[in-house]
Amino acid sequence: MHCHKFSSILVLAVATVVGLTNYANGDDAAGLRAGAAAADVTPQHWPIPMVGSFSRREATHAWDPLNARALVLDNGATRIGLVIIDSCYCPRSLLDDAKQRASKLTGISTDHLLMAATHTHTAPPSRNSISADADKQYVEHLTRGIVSALSQATANLAPAEIGWGAVDVPEEVFNRRWYMKPGGIEPNPFGETTDVVRMNPPRGRGLLDRPAGPVDPQVCFLSVRTPEGRPISLLANYSLHYVGGIPGGGVSADYFGEFARQMERRFFPEGRVDTAPPFVAMLSNGTSGDVNNINFTSPRPASKPFVRIREVAGLVADRVEGALKKVEHHRQIPLAMAQSELTLKLRRPTPERVQQAKEFLAAEDESNLPRRAKAYARWTMELNEHPGTEDIILQAVRIGDVGIATSPCETFTETGLYLKAESPLKPTFTIELANGHYGYLPTPRQHRLGGYETWLGTNRLELEASDKIEAELLKLLRQVAE
Repeated sequence: MHCHKFSSILVLAVATVVGLTNYANGDDAAGLRAGAAAADVTPQHWPIPMVGSFSRREATHAWDPLNARALVLDNGATRIGLVIIDSCYCPRSLLDDAKQRASKLTGISTDHLLMAATHTHTAPPSRNSISADADKQYVEHLTRGIVSALSQATANLAPAEIGWGAVDVPEEVFNRRWYMKPGGIEPNPFGETTDVVRMNPPRGRGLLDRPAGPVDPQVCFLSVRTPEGRPISLLANYSLHYVGGIPGGGVSADYFGEFARQMERRFFPEGRVDTAPPFVAMLSNGTSGDVNNINFTSPRPASKPFVRIREVAGLVADRVEGALKKVEHHRQIPLAMAQSELTLKLRRPTPERVQQAKEFLAAEDESNLPRRAKAYARWTMELNEHPGTEDIILQAVRIGDVGIATSPCETFTETGLYLKAESPLKPTFTIELANGHYGYLPTPRQHRLGGYETWLGTNRLELEASDKIEAELLKLLRQVAE
């Protein structure tokens, strides 16, 4: 299915779109209302485990705060809520719980609530993993923070206007999957050398051939302000994995949190204005499952901790701030949201793979095992014991001319670009890690190439999952566009 998409979506990757349609005949004569709020979800007790690694890591402090940031929009006919959470991922069970609690407090139906993690790799786990179990006290703290942000944002609803646009930031996005020259493929955790591509290959050794996929440099954004022009919220979306460069021992919101802080300082250089409604900036993660900010052909010099985070966030903030000058804001807009549940099969290990996993787990001497063999052996056994399907939530949102799709996976850029090209709404962007977390989502084409993101365990959903998700999301986007 993806072969025919690949050539066309490369063209879209460099496109910039700014929506300027005037809605003189909106859904409600009273116009739009909006409210925003942020709740601190930084751990309250230490030490606490951190996710994002194959080995156990603990945090004893926070380098910077973790937040749940919420935006509520109401055009008189429809009310929706969006929450962006500084976490590596949030399981569906946690977000379902938060939606139920928030719905009771705000009156927003659960199918009109979109909740997504940013994918910082220095945050506490919110479910048990191979490297660490979730801290139950923190899971409750995180859930309450999400609910609090939505509740406060709803209480802050006030007359507003909204604008939207998009701008390219190509300097910081690089596909991390590469075709390799002979000698460039290492054995996978199952001892096989069948991969055609390699994730995060070594640089400067003459083994690189070419990237295995595209990137999406587009930053889409929504700007919300009072009718008098005072900023209420800014929601942006960039298809870049976390940046990293964070010292050990502490949690951090990575460049997502830094972007929010920088935008607040730009709008209010004299310090945060606490009069209602408060201003909240947020950066959501786009389709970045195969993208990071490492230039493999021209490596940058090593940077001190947090430098690259500030640079990436600053560059994105610069471009968005510049593009905002061209944006027209509207008091009356179409607002719609649709949701469906899709049942997907899980990948199943063969009997031979299960036997191999048992042998790897029983081995006391790991020196002769493939790298990370035991971690993948545990995942193999988990998949073998799983009932066999997952029910995932997919959503589409219309805000004026803008379309937003959601994916509960670390989604490949090919999928995001295809949705942008085929969506009836322009611009359209995808927020990944929304409404749950189910691992990586390679396209069938990428599955055939192999590599880290396709290995059994890293990848859990059926091989055709991306095609099925795309089809369902396009159906939802067409529904809200009507």
